[in-house]
Amino acid sequence: MSTSPGEVDQSGMGPPCLCAEFTRVTEAAALAAGRFMGQGDSVVADEAAAEAMRAALRELPVTARVVIGEREEGSAGGIRVGDRIGSGSVDCDIAVDPLEGTDTVARGQGGAMSVLVVGAPGQILSLPDMYMQKLVVGPRAAGSIDIEAPVADNLMAVAQAYDRSVADLTVIMLDRPRHESLVADIRKAGARIKLIADGDITASIAAAVDGTGDHLYIGIGGAAEGVMTAAAMRCLGGQIQAKLWPLSRREVEKAAQHGIDDIEMVLHTHDLVLGDVVFAATGVTGGDFLRGVDYFREGARSHTLTMCTRCRIVRFVDTIHLFSDERREIRL
Repeated sequence: MSTSPGEVDQSGMGPPCLCAEFTRVTEAAALAAGRFMGQGDSVVADEAAAEAMRAALRELPVTARVVIGEREEGSAGGIRVGDRIGSGSVDCDIAVDPLEGTDTVARGQGGAMSVLVVGAPGQILSLPDMYMQKLVVGPRAAGSIDIEAPVADNLMAVAQAYDRSVADLTVIMLDRPRHESLVADIRKAGARIKLIADGDITASIAAAVDGTGDHLYIGIGGAAEGVMTAAAMRCLGGQIQAKLWPLSRREVEKAAQHGIDDIEMVLHTHDLVLGDVVFAATGVTGGDFLRGVDYFREGARSHTLTMCTRCRIVRFVDTIHLFSDERREIRL
């Protein structure tokens, strides 16, 4: 009989949690992608990460169904929606981004990472490949935001949650032409803005963690990244509110095929991810809270964030991977 990562039997003792094992999956993808930093080829880097992630998943005692992936079902290459990876006894659904920030890696810039989200079957919302409007805050401001309210109202609410003025807030968002009017509204309200080239999962986590100097993530990005952000917020106690942002009638129809009949509906954290969840992310190139992969003669060093609602842990894992039996020097 198969089990799932969050399943609990009648004795109250469920099967052992595999959250530590899933760390190996994002580590493998990051180690593969990191070789292509600054090489100018985002496609090759992404393919290397996906191949390594798939191989690592096959080594675990799971049968993983891909509900959020790199490609739509029926397309070629990558880790596709609908794929089943592995043949183990633990059934689970996964959302993956083997390389968030493909262009970032190609340009040799910081902030790229490999991401994996794991939940019990049916607990991660499957969404089509389309845009999503998002508003993300950490635990202190959770419950105070409203994605349908003017941005100035949300900034005031977040400022009150942090017991500071709007001028002391930093809003993080993607640097895109579609955000021009939003940037103007935030500037008018008086908040500071940090514009980033890529990586809205990283940006959302930064907004939810004390000490980063970021207080709010806002803007339009990928729907897949929104689901994975929701998993991170489940672990951190933060909040995401989101609305799908279709660009065509076809995308509205695709959303309906995924159970979203009202394209204007507000999606909350619990709408996107339910139950116990594991979130793992390994830095490929260095960012605000994850270091990038560092290679040396005998191996490499990686830095991973692993979070699990069942185990109630937020763990940073600093790992040295040895590629051969030869030992010369391990630098701390």
